[in-house]
Amino acid sequence: MNAPTLSRRSLLLQGGALVVGFSLTGRDALAQQVFAPVATNGFSKPVAPDQVDSFLALGADGRATIFSGKVDLGTGIKTALAQMAAEELDLPLDRVSVVQGDTALTPDQGPTYGSLSIQKGGVEIRQAAATARARLVRLAGEQLGLPAEALVSENGTVRPKAGGPGVTYGELVKAGRFDLKVDPAVTTKDPATFALVGKSVARIDIPEKITGRFTYMQDYRVPGMVHARVVRPPAIGAELQSVDEASVADIPGLIRVVRQGNFLAVVAEKEWAAVKAAGQIKATWSRWEGLPEQDKLWQHVRATRVTKDDVTSSTGDAAAALGQAARVLEASYDFAIHTHGSIGPSCAIAEFKDGLLTCWTASQMTHALRKQLAAMTGLRPEAVRCIYIEGSGCYGRNGHEDAAGDAALLARAVGRPVRVQWSRADEHGWDPKGPPTLIDLKAGLDGDGNVAAWSSQFHVPEGAAGNVPLVAADLAGLPHETTMSPGNIIQNSALPYAFPNVRTVCHRLATTPFRPSWIRTPGRMQNTYANEAFLDECAAAAGADPLEYRLRALKDPRGIEVLKRVADIAKWQVRPSPRNEASGDVLRGRGLSYVKYELNRTYVAGVAEVEVDRRSGQVRVPRFFVVQDCGQIINPDGVRNQLDGNVIQTVSRVLLEEVTFDRGAVTSLDWVSYPILTFPDVPEVVIDLIDRPTEKPWGAGEPSAAIVPAAISNAIFDATGVRLRSVPFTPAKVKAALQAT
Repeated sequence: MNAPTLSRRSLLLQGGALVVGFSLTGRDALAQQVFAPVATNGFSKPVAPDQVDSFLALGADGRATIFSGKVDLGTGIKTALAQMAAEELDLPLDRVSVVQGDTALTPDQGPTYGSLSIQKGGVEIRQAAATARARLVRLAGEQLGLPAEALVSENGTVRPKAGGPGVTYGELVKAGRFDLKVDPAVTTKDPATFALVGKSVARIDIPEKITGRFTYMQDYRVPGMVHARVVRPPAIGAELQSVDEASVADIPGLIRVVRQGNFLAVVAEKEWAAVKAAGQIKATWSRWEGLPEQDKLWQHVRATRVTKDDVTSSTGDAAAALGQAARVLEASYDFAIHTHGSIGPSCAIAEFKDGLLTCWTASQMTHALRKQLAAMTGLRPEAVRCIYIEGSGCYGRNGHEDAAGDAALLARAVGRPVRVQWSRADEHGWDPKGPPTLIDLKAGLDGDGNVAAWSSQFHVPEGAAGNVPLVAADLAGLPHETTMSPGNIIQNSALPYAFPNVRTVCHRLATTPFRPSWIRTPGRMQNTYANEAFLDECAAAAGADPLEYRLRALKDPRGIEVLKRVADIAKWQVRPSPRNEASGDVLRGRGLSYVKYELNRTYVAGVAEVEVDRRSGQVRVPRFFVVQDCGQIINPDGVRNQLDGNVIQTVSRVLLEEVTFDRGAVTSLDWVSYPILTFPDVPEVVIDLIDRPTEKPWGAGEPSAAIVPAAISNAIFDATGVRLRSVPFTPAKVKAALQAT
């Protein structure tokens, strides 16, 4: 389906606009966007973070448009941001719209990751909106001859508190341009007066999605567009030796075979012609076997060069305390390589015109992608515009950025807008991967079974974030933006518990088998999994109930509250694990897990109920209980959506998902070889939210996923007496562990 591009001209051609902006980034000034058309009132909309950048515009009709650098990946963020802005502007929600992720229209608020869309992006928009409202009240006071404190704003109008006629936002906007910087001391609304924030609001994107009218990136079209498919090497590092272009010469509508270095693609007028040509073209590639043997992956991880050690916590003398402990426990946990597995394979469109590059993309980091495409093409970043179009499935740096790189290379080669649609094999085989994680732990217990010493070592990549080289740039030998963010993958390696002697170290590895990138809750999931499962081992060794064992070592009142509340809703029975009633073919158990995300925000506790079939090794999670405290809740229904998705997706990752590969390439290229959870096995998710309206809003997109792996591992131990330490917990692993007991 066709969808028009929103321009500044169409947005601001309303006789005037109030434009205000706010940023906490403090970066150097960016060049004025070359895509900034001038509005009829004589000024263009600013976007640079250190200028009077516009997070919102109020038109003459009193409607507000919010400009968000954070994007909605299907998680409901667009609705929540609209709620926050509407609340501060005293506007009805249906008079607020959101433009997101357009580098020519929206400020750079950083990639959409880390559960920061509300905590950072939303708070910036709230501050800007509060600044705008305060200015409107002052302007109204000048017209009405009243002090600001004698006025009230509501429903897009400022009126006297004592009664009488007021003045609409639209009338105030007609006065001209307002050059505003945010007032750091601006007073945002009292939570006691909230009309929208804290209330469940229906997501504004759902009606079009359920009626089939929503335009996903995969549906998007631009005039004059042609289609392309990239021909992938049979091995990741294979070199292209020859191409027989005559092998596809008979395909009607074929425009061109494009070869640059090891990058090979076909471009055609119609999509099916491109698909046919990609399958038919004859090419010769060199052999390459640079991947480790999969059955020796963990030996490979241990042997990888360490570039540095991050000591994430050091209390007391863990080494000495371990030597004096009454009992010492040791264990190693590992977490497999995962693919993003987006249900809709990645897609992008690119167009070169008048020396400018425009890319329509489902990237969750359009401003960062702009820099990558600029480096790859040799353009100035100001000459590249990335426009966000929601994709079908994204919760991490999947293949969307790479599809954009493919499209940009090909659009320049053929001089027309080019749409690149990845196949399922492209997506599974070539998207960046969640890297393998290996954790070694030791704990020393005192005579009462309490943890007297804790020592852990985490083997993690040097970097695992957004700016991995684009596949097209890598294959074609083109420059790429080389800044590698280490991400927060070392977070939650440190413990939330008050143990007297603790040392936690993250070994940063120089390489990892595949391009590493985030998948939901990167690092924090793997680290929490090892810590919370190993703590359960300590509780079992001490003969203690897992809940009581945690509570006696936890000093944070909010952490204690989420643990007690999840125990209440799950009807937790106080007893040690494992349970003693292991009869019949199906064994049942429950397991507990807890996280304080990054040790400074969002508390989550969960209980998994599992069923283990002794004969098949199959594990089911029929119910999962979760309690979350993320401070001020913007949209409770939206938070519940996030928790549902986190639990369901992570159950899939824990029980089923693992990338398989040979010495040359990924071999799990479809849903048979990379299975995911199906509807019959989706657990019932029982949710309890703790809302704290007077606190800051924290993230809800990632934290609840962190508790799922350990809760399931602990529940399997409770049911069977067998401790599983290697994700995924496949039937083969479960059967082998049961037989070895």
